[in-house]
Amino acid sequence: MIVDRHGDLVSANAGFDMITRGVDPHLLTPPVSVPRVLLHPSGLAPRIVNLDEWAWHIIGSVQAESVRNPSDRLQRLAAELVDLAPARPRQLSPHHLGFAVPLHLRTGDPDNRELRLITTLTHFGTATDVTIAELRLEAFLPADEATSAALAELVRW
Repeated sequence: MIVDRHGDLVSANAGFDMITRGVDPHLLTPPVSVPRVLLHPSGLAPRIVNLDEWAWHIIGSVQAESVRNPSDRLQRLAAELVDLAPARPRQLSPHHLGFAVPLHLRTGDPDNRELRLITTLTHFGTATDVTIAELRLEAFLPADEATSAALAELVRW
């Protein structure tokens, strides 16, 4: 998916649609706030197994963006996400990588399998167009063979 500096969805492939199946349609009405979709109780939050860690990872990203590019909108979003998040975990899981937190997401399909995903962010740092420079590409990648196989199957579901 491609998001702007506010976390709003600019473009996405079919994988986004697959992951967001079952999300309340009002959260998917443009402009779609990806952090809100992830942490809202009518969004993906009920399906995120490691919501305590993942939520604070997302909140930290929004807060960091707000520091880099001060914006009332980002500050309001960060405050909203804090209200939605469970308590910050006292101890990080052994899967926590420091700079990244793997996403453990239930599929929502009849088998309700757990997907283990890692994310990569690509920033267009050398772009001369300000609009493009504010975009980032986020890819959710399988962290293990079972997730890779489940994703291949879910694409056909």
